[in-house]
Amino acid sequence: MSYKEKIGEMRNELRVMYKTIPDATAGFGVLSKAVKENGPLDVKTKEFIALGMAVVLRCEPCIMFHVEALMKAGGTREELGDVLAMAIQMGGGPGVMYAGHALACWDELAGEA
Repeated sequence: MSYKEKIGEMRNELRVMYKTIPDATAGFGVLSKAVKENGPLDVKTKEFIALGMAVVLRCEPCIMFHVEALMKAGGTREELGDVLAMAIQMGGGPGVMYAGHALACWDELAGEA
């Protein structure tokens, strides 16, 4: 399955969950918006942080969504590589494996642009 297909499948699953627990998911949405729209860091920097954490925490859906958001925020593949190197340093061997997912997702999504 391609990353684009995985992203679509995950979005479908989330839509079902949003309908099942609307108050909780709406609260999470408010938190996400507040974090991205406030503070001294720009959205691109915040997405780099989120992606690095997603790699270290081994959350493939998080990786896919933050790679996509990072591309929209103007991140570059070179910057991505630097963040992935830091995530590998912090996450060890498992970080290497999930950093590979992040790079492959970027390359697939960039090929469609």
